[in-house]
Order: sequence, then C-alpha cells, then structure tokens
Amino acid sequence: MAAFELDTDSLCTYLEANVEGFKGPLTAQKFPGGQSNPTYRIDAASGAYVLRRKPPGKLLKSAHAVDREFRVMSALAGSAVPVPTMRILCDDDSVVGSMFYLMDYLDGDIFWNAALPDHRPEQRAEIYDNMNQLLANLHNIDVEAVGLGDYGKPGNYFERQLSRWTKQYRASETQRLESVETLIAYLEANLPEDDGQVCLVHGDFRLDNMMFAKGSSELIALLDWELSTLGHPYADLAYQCMQWRLPGGAAIPGLGDVDRQALGIPSEAEYVQRYCQRRGIDGIDHWVFYLAFSFFRLSAILQGVYKRALEGNASNDKAKQLGGMTGPLAQMGVDIVEGGA
Repeated sequence: MAAFELDTDSLCTYLEANVEGFKGPLTAQKFPGGQSNPTYRIDAASGAYVLRRKPPGKLLKSAHAVDREFRVMSALAGSAVPVPTMRILCDDDSVVGSMFYLMDYLDGDIFWNAALPDHRPEQRAEIYDNMNQLLANLHNIDVEAVGLGDYGKPGNYFERQLSRWTKQYRASETQRLESVETLIAYLEANLPEDDGQVCLVHGDFRLDNMMFAKGSSELIALLDWELSTLGHPYADLAYQCMQWRLPGGAAIPGLGDVDRQALGIPSEAEYVQRYCQRRGIDGIDHWVFYLAFSFFRLSAILQGVYKRALEGNASNDKAKQLGGMTGPLAQMGVDIVEGGA
C-alpha cells in the first residue's frame, strides 16, 4: 500500500463501530493541499467527512499533533470561533497506520491567493475585515471556560518558542544558511520582556486555513490547528501580517508587490490598528521583533517540510519547492530587522 493510501476496509469497520450514525461503504480521496498532516475527504453512505492523520515515517518530536487539533476544535464548538463538528480521535495505529481524527465535511470556499483575484474590492474588504474580527475573537476566548486552561504553558511564550523552533530547525537542517543564523542571533539578543498576555493562539493563522460560505465573505471555519497552544496574541497577528510582505509570485503568494488600495485590501498598519481597536489596546511595541520571529518560525517550518520531502515523507508535491523558501524567508526577516520594519 502506498505511503498515503488508506485501508478503507479497516477504516470503515472502525468508524461503523465507534462513530454514532456512521454507515459505510466509504471512499477516501486525499486533498492535494497540506504540507504536514495528510488530509482526506471521506464519502460514506451516512454523509461526507474529513479525515486528518499523522504522516507515516519518522517524525520530529511534538510535530503533527492531530490529537491537539481534535481537542482544541472540540473545545471551540459553539464559540465565536467557527470550527467543523468533530466526530472521533483514533490513537490506534493499526486502523490506518497512524493516529487520525474524523470531522464533518464543510462545503465552502478556501482562497489560496491573498490578493483574491476573483473578487471585487468591496468583497476583499469584507473578507479581510472578517478575518480581523475572527483573530480578535480567537484571542478573546476564555480558555478556562472552554476547558483549555492547561493547553500550553503560560508565560515566556516567545522565549520558549524561539528555543523550540531553533531546535526543530537544527533537527531538519540540511545546509548552513547565513540568513537563518543572523536571524536567530538577533532574536536571541532582542527577546522582549514577558508582558503577561496569554491567550489561545492558532499558530498558522492565514487566509488559506479559513473556509468561507460558498460565494460569500462569511467565515464558517478556521482549520489546521496543529500548531495551536496557549501563547501570545501578537504571534498570530505578526504571522498573518507576513502575507503583506511576501511577493505575489512566491510559493506562498503574498501581497508585497500588489496595489492593495486599488484591490480594497487594507494596509498592514490599517489591519493591525483595526485589530487593536477590537481588542481595546493602544498599539503594539516590539513589532519588528514579532515580525522577525514570524519569518524565522516559518523558515523553520518549511525546512522541516523540505527534510521530510528528501526522506519521502512529505504530504504535498510542492514540498521541495516550499523548502527552498527557507533561506529567502529568513533574509526577509533580516531585512525587516535592518530596516526597522
């Protein structure tokens, strides 16, 4: 059986025995997107679902945490952060070869290009404003009330994250990249003091991890929670704001070389200001650090994608291309530091 192929007979037997109302037979089709955890559409007699699993092969410690995805989305059911209905988490590797969870399938739109080329200016403005509202809603979630008070370690978030992603980068490093080394040195020397802010952070908050109602600007789901934890809200905000700086022709298309005003898309400064208004804060200190950290973190993530591609364990055909962005992304972070944002 191919690395990412599912044993549909074994899966159907398990789901019929463990998921209320599930009825086979079933078919499975792998979605082409997704760099980390292979994701499949499951069509069964009882309806349509989505299965998300850990990839096969040797994995980095703490990576591909589908169990954490299942927990956080289950906890957010009915909150101001829309998520699909979760059905079951299976930690028995014998069913499909690795841990997986099943959730309901949602039929909506996912936009892969941040410039939204198929939309009118007023539609783009609405979509970006709804994303901004969603981010504020996420960071205002009462983690104790939804049962996520122990979902991560409180305090010193950026210090811990810098240590974690430096280790992850070293574990998947294939060559020395001076831009990465320069960025790590800057971040280690310029860690801001912990200001005590703790909230639920998504960890990969960007346009293509959101689903909108068909033909609408209404957000119906925030997806791909693998990197979520308790952390600092500005990590999510700065991470999303990278898209304002990435060029449109990159493997992850951004807004760095488009006329945002003509498109109806807010500037980075306007987007940040609106977020601050919604959360009742005056502004954000250390913005250069948060942006630089975001570029380093994404560089480290893509280096891991590249290493898995070399080992034959990557989930997407674009993995090697994305891995090639590690150095250029880190250089963008260095340029931000040297240019003061």
